[in-house]
Amino acid sequence: MYGVIAQAGALIAIGVAWRRLRPMGLEADDVRPALTGLVYIVLLPALVLSVLWEADLGLDTLRLAVVAAACVLAGLFLGWAACRLLRVPAAAAGALILAAGFGNFTYLGLPLLEASFGAWGREVAIQFDLFAATPLLLTLGVAIAAAHGHGRREEGPVAAVARVPALWAAAVGVALNLGGVPAAEWPVGLLETLAAGVVPLMLISTGLALQGVAGWQQRLGQVAPVLAIRLALVPLGVAWLAAVVGLDGELWRATVIESAMPSMVIGLVIAERYGLDTRLYAEAVTVSTAAAAITLPLWFAGLGGWL
Repeated sequence: MYGVIAQAGALIAIGVAWRRLRPMGLEADDVRPALTGLVYIVLLPALVLSVLWEADLGLDTLRLAVVAAACVLAGLFLGWAACRLLRVPAAAAGALILAAGFGNFTYLGLPLLEASFGAWGREVAIQFDLFAATPLLLTLGVAIAAAHGHGRREEGPVAAVARVPALWAAAVGVALNLGGVPAAEWPVGLLETLAAGVVPLMLISTGLALQGVAGWQQRLGQVAPVLAIRLALVPLGVAWLAAVVGLDGELWRATVIESAMPSMVIGLVIAERYGLDTRLYAEAVTVSTAAAAITLPLWFAGLGGWL
């Protein structure tokens, strides 16, 4: 398990070092959109199509989607309650609610589950994200951001969901799977070749997005509830709910680990678009990602021993 965390940490560290050293004069904020755009438009859809085409889709898929939706909704509710209790200003509250509700389920969860559980771990991460988390982000998440920020809502939720390439790839993959279309060697080989770049580029992009923000210690009191919710309270609830709905064994463990991911990196885009406290959101991502290096091994240990 330590090896998995160390490998992921090393790739994230490459991105962090790039932000500081700026090799060839290339700024991290210029490199990251190119990398994430390539992953978002080409590589991740290839991975999604490849995995879902051959995945074992059944009742566990539905159970996983229910648990994933509950994970996000519980985080959003607890984040909202904490902000109300602490009387956090609207723009900051919107950022913290999103940070509490949406974890880094694909960018960090996918590589960790794949490395820890094997190739089928990718199925858990992809189904967790695309069958629940991403649709909720682009509908309820955007609505929360619009309600707390001062930016203009540019498009409706249906249009936002329709613009996600990975969701289209998921729809095609599920259709091919349920339609019994055999996975021919050459297209699967091409998809796997493209998919091989997803994990390292996603982790490096995560590092590129992390940045130190001066004075973060003074705002740690606002970020602390997000850490408790995202890294501890929500996974505890998921561990109970996943068992109740019938997920067991390694699938149960992988689902709980997926729910314990730190705050979602791509939420920075939504926070900026809708006028939320972007600096506070960046702090939540940075601090929760650092804290996850401690909490994720604890979750692995607590859920049945080291891998």
